[in-house]
Amino acid sequence: MKLLKKLLSVLLVLVMLFSLAACGENGSASNSSASPSPSSSANSSSSSNSSSTGSSDKKITLGFAQVGSESEWRTANTEDIKRAAEAAGITLQFSDAQQKQENQIKAIRSFIASEVDVISFCPIVATGWDTVLQEAKDAGIPVILVDRGVSADPSLYVTHICADALAEGANAFNWIHGYIKEKGKTPRSGDVFNIAILEGTVGSSVAADRLKGFKDAIAAVEDADKYNILFSQTGEYTRAKGKEVMESFLKSGADKIDILFAANDDMALGAIQAIEAAGLKPGEDIIIVSIDAAKGAFNAMIEGKMNCAVEHTPNFGDLLMETAKKIVAGEEVPSKIMVEEGIFPADIAAQELPNRTY
Repeated sequence: MKLLKKLLSVLLVLVMLFSLAACGENGSASNSSASPSPSSSANSSSSSNSSSTGSSDKKITLGFAQVGSESEWRTANTEDIKRAAEAAGITLQFSDAQQKQENQIKAIRSFIASEVDVISFCPIVATGWDTVLQEAKDAGIPVILVDRGVSADPSLYVTHICADALAEGANAFNWIHGYIKEKGKTPRSGDVFNIAILEGTVGSSVAADRLKGFKDAIAAVEDADKYNILFSQTGEYTRAKGKEVMESFLKSGADKIDILFAANDDMALGAIQAIEAAGLKPGEDIIIVSIDAAKGAFNAMIEGKMNCAVEHTPNFGDLLMETAKKIVAGEEVPSKIMVEEGIFPADIAAQELPNRTY
């Protein structure tokens, strides 16, 4: 009996000791689960930082809706934008609207659906953009206007990269005015210098501003009454249309036109063909000034067929990409970013031609 009691006592002690050991193990497991180890915390922090870095290094996608390829200038502009995007490491979604506003609007909506980071476009005309720009804003996609402007609410886009088209038109006339005085030119018939104008695309902000700048500059000179705008019509920024319209001008008054102002080089080059076909000497019988200053205009000046080219550079691709990166990074940018340009008369064309990039 005593032996049985001793055995029961030993068993009871063993059970108690085993129970205590089990409780200790459960307590340790519970503490380990509640507090991550230093190594676990470090891994978690490292993973979070890696994710954050990946987000800031995200590759930017830019959707660009181009007007078309209507001129030498526009082709150079397209090439520069594509080059700049590649150099900046920006993915470019490019669309050629073939000079149709509806195609540009479709392209912009496609960019919105693709959730690009930034949308940029050169508007074919100034009006009709409010709805699609509002759609881009509602989608949280910033918009950068390039070259031409729009009449829409400025709050619908972030910035406008452009040249001063009013100054371009004014520079064209002021050069003509100075040249006539310097060379002692006289009108071909009558007492006034008759001017023919080849305007840009109807509804284009740049075309309108170039024309206004030119006319305002005429009005600003003391002897404004010695200038008369005899003809003014759109040549649609193309060489073929420029030639066609100039032919009609010449049929109506070949012996009266003293000056041709073309809102871009391609129209001027088309007009030169029409002038030569009419038996006149471009650059001599008719003073010719255009805007763009592309290589074709420089070659015409070297050949003595054109008198001056006012620069309108197509090379703002780098500025566009830089601006897109700033906007995506949350930086402030000006509401208008102007590009600098020059004036190139025929007497420096041969010297300057090797420096032209377009």
